[in-house]
Amino acid sequence: MAVKRVTILGATGSVGTSTLDLIEREPDAFEVIALTANCDVEKLAAAAIRTHARRAAVADQRCLPALEAALAGTGIEATGGADAVCEAAAMDADWTMAAIVGCAGLKPVMAALEQGRTVALANKEALVSAGDVMTAASQASGATLLPVDSEHNAIFQCLEPANRTRVRRIILTASGGPFRDWPIERMATISPAQAVAHPNWSMGAKISVDSATMMNKGLELIEAHHLFGVAPAQLEAIVHRQSVIHSMVEYVDGSTLAQLGPPDMRVPIAHALAWPARMATPMAPLDLAAIGRLDFEAADPERFPALALAKSAMEAGGARPAILNAANEVAVAAFLDNRIGFLQIAAIVQDTLEAYDPGAPDSLDAVLDVDAGARRIAADRVAASGHRIAP
Repeated sequence: MAVKRVTILGATGSVGTSTLDLIEREPDAFEVIALTANCDVEKLAAAAIRTHARRAAVADQRCLPALEAALAGTGIEATGGADAVCEAAAMDADWTMAAIVGCAGLKPVMAALEQGRTVALANKEALVSAGDVMTAASQASGATLLPVDSEHNAIFQCLEPANRTRVRRIILTASGGPFRDWPIERMATISPAQAVAHPNWSMGAKISVDSATMMNKGLELIEAHHLFGVAPAQLEAIVHRQSVIHSMVEYVDGSTLAQLGPPDMRVPIAHALAWPARMATPMAPLDLAAIGRLDFEAADPERFPALALAKSAMEAGGARPAILNAANEVAVAAFLDNRIGFLQIAAIVQDTLEAYDPGAPDSLDAVLDVDAGARRIAADRVAASGHRIAP
């Protein structure tokens, strides 16, 4: 098999680290072109040295001197700044992992798509905030978009190319997060430490909070709408506590195909990394007898108002998903900083959606303008909350 040239955008985060783990297990199969990070110089430099990367880039220009010092004498090029990350994304990789969190990842994702090769997408914002723009760019360049989120990767594996028009429903599963059984009145007391303690997955703080509010599932519904070209009415989310079935595709004949696997991101990453082939992972075989049972239940709209907000934004289209995403990022950051309570996250998103309604963005710059406007309004709502939660 030919050596695959890879770039990892967001190499020091959880998805980037998992991708590196897989690549380093088969070093002869991959050539690392570029690795990027925001400002984790120590971790980025160590990964670049281990994988003999051509280039390492930090988004924060202030971190460049430290990166240059860490890579001195290695022959690895060190670059810094937002433009440097986009330049790394545009290098001659066959396969690019897009794992930069937040709207900071939009321009690098676009730069990678414009090269017309394969982009493995772990950045939710690319399709949530700029779905129409990103899919148009992919079609124009001939790039292949591969989903890395476990749910979308599961759908991708269950979709039969010859029967895409015969799909009745796509069902995304959700763990329900750590508070799925809490009395709703008690949820006002939830702390950031409790919210980031996901019962099944090991993830970053922001996505763990999104899982607890089920906003992550709403964002994934919007992503699925763009990735697979299905109508909003064909998309559903259901709570599945064990996180063993990652998504299901139901066809018009009544058949439902499901993808099962352990709750470890290395499984969907490995599928995207080796696609259309398969590669080994260090995961133990799935032991269904030990698991014993698989449970499913409807998502409680009173407990998870963020899910309803996301569905409404998906149905409305235009700028609504970008506003939803931006307001949620601001609200989650405020919650993690103890500036608002857990239940205020969805309330701030709703307030922002009600206060801001620009036209549909038709370019990446327009998307970023919508994002900036929504962030300003959401930040005002956070400030108006008028109190700081005791850590």
